[in-house]
Amino acid sequence: MNPNRKGQAGNPVSAGMQSAAVTPFANTSQILPYGLFLRQTINTGTTSVTIPSGITFVYAIAVGGGGGGNTGGGGAGGISWGWTLATSSCVVGAGGGVGGYTRYGSIIAGGGGGGGGTAGGALGGGGGGNSNSGITNYWGIPGGTGGGIPKASQGAGGGGGGNAGNGATSGAGGDGISGGGGASNGSAGALTNTAGAGGNGIIGGGGGRSAASTTSNVGGVGGTGLNIFTGVITTGGTASTQGSGLLGSGGGGGGIAGNGASASGNNGGAGGLGGGGGGGNAAVGGAGILYLFY
Repeated sequence: MNPNRKGQAGNPVSAGMQSAAVTPFANTSQILPYGLFLRQTINTGTTSVTIPSGITFVYAIAVGGGGGGNTGGGGAGGISWGWTLATSSCVVGAGGGVGGYTRYGSIIAGGGGGGGGTAGGALGGGGGGNSNSGITNYWGIPGGTGGGIPKASQGAGGGGGGNAGNGATSGAGGDGISGGGGASNGSAGALTNTAGAGGNGIIGGGGGRSAASTTSNVGGVGGTGLNIFTGVITTGGTASTQGSGLLGSGGGGGGIAGNGASASGNNGGAGGLGGGGGGGNAAVGGAGILYLFY
């Protein structure tokens, strides 16, 4: 058929031609609507940004640093996204006891809470294990409350899990946009103690640590996250299992850009890149990250 032949009067007629110079993209999820492309991926330690002249607005995805594991697992860092005026400065949070915040223009994501009763996170971060609540996020979605057994409540930032007795499994971190940290289990006795797992989300929380059983101490596995560009689940780290006098340590939570590390002996696994919560014992949370599209 002739695509350009005329129809009856009043009928719409359309014809089009595709340029031979068009190149398909291998990863279209890195292209936002309105023809925006991922232009810059910024890690911790960077404080200045160069935006080409003529670019007035930038679309930013900000991820805060994950909370560090202590007795409980660290909460996942917060995540925020949206349009903001272009600016030449930024902050990208490091993972720590309490994860650092990430900011570009008006887009801000807080860090995850530290595990084991350390101070809570901020602006969307998951609560640290051992009953810390999650935090309301950038859009005002409330965080989950902490202390649940077998699992803390869900929210923008999931709540941190609660403690269980000897021979039981402590509470897992709440699921959410950012998962909460799993609780520790330090109850003395001859039965197996098992720590809580990290909560799942776009970013996963860290698993808790276990101690004080004279038989077996089992750490909590890290929660899963999501790579938003590929749709692939980022895995949480596995936990360690140890005997009397030793610590069963937690796995790190999966970040938005990397898997959580597995525990090794008394050492918890670090959180994955892009806000994963650190596993208990003494593991650092994953560093924050900033993506800029224009």
